[in-house]
Amino acid sequence: MIRRPLRAALLGAALVTLPLPVAVTPAQAQWTVFDPWNDAQNILSAARALDQINNQIASLQNEAQMLINQARNLASLPYSSLMRLQRSFTRTQQLIARAQRLAYEVTDIERAFTQGYGSAASLGSSQQMFANARERWQTSVAGFQDALLTQATVVGNLTGTRAEIEALIGQSQGATGALQAAQAGNQLLALQSQQIADLTALLAAQGRAQALEAARVASGEEQAREQLDRFLAPGVGYQPGAAQMFHGR
Repeated sequence: MIRRPLRAALLGAALVTLPLPVAVTPAQAQWTVFDPWNDAQNILSAARALDQINNQIASLQNEAQMLINQARNLASLPYSSLMRLQRSFTRTQQLIARAQRLAYEVTDIERAFTQGYGSAASLGSSQQMFANARERWQTSVAGFQDALLTQATVVGNLTGTRAEIEALIGQSQGATGALQAAQAGNQLLALQSQQIADLTALLAAQGRAQALEAARVASGEEQAREQLDRFLAPGVGYQPGAAQMFHGR
């Protein structure tokens, strides 16, 4: 049982904590009502807005990565073999242009064969035929010399060609984008074209030398036939006569 003095104290404390009645206006008498459904809708709207922001951020990141990839694809190859290829082509062209005596020209070939090859080998005096035969021999020797020079040039290009192939393959494998890979591939194709040009020049030089030699042999046969006919021609060919073997004392 609570004692009477303690009970009086508790009652007094309760009376103190109770709100005192105050005068309020009608506007202040309205109560604030919490709407859970409206609050949930607000939260969903905020979540949707955050999701849109995240999607926009991801889109911007993708666009940035796409621009980076485009920059890599448009990056130029920092290595070029163009100068070396041009030097090789120039050496081959100069070698062809320096063809001795009978050049790689249709007009020169036609003129030479008209004057000293084929049926022309049997024309003129004996001295003229001898001079033409010597001219044909010198032309054949020059053709073989040109073929040997071309072979030496092509073989000399092999070392540089191998180094360029290794460098271009390394550049192609380490390419950061499509443009660098394409440029490396194009330079490899150009290098292959230079090798084909060397091979073409070599075959042309060898074919030229063989053709000149075959033409010399055929022309020599024609000249020999004509000289034999002249030797055996009655009345104008060989005339026998007395020959003195030893000088008289």
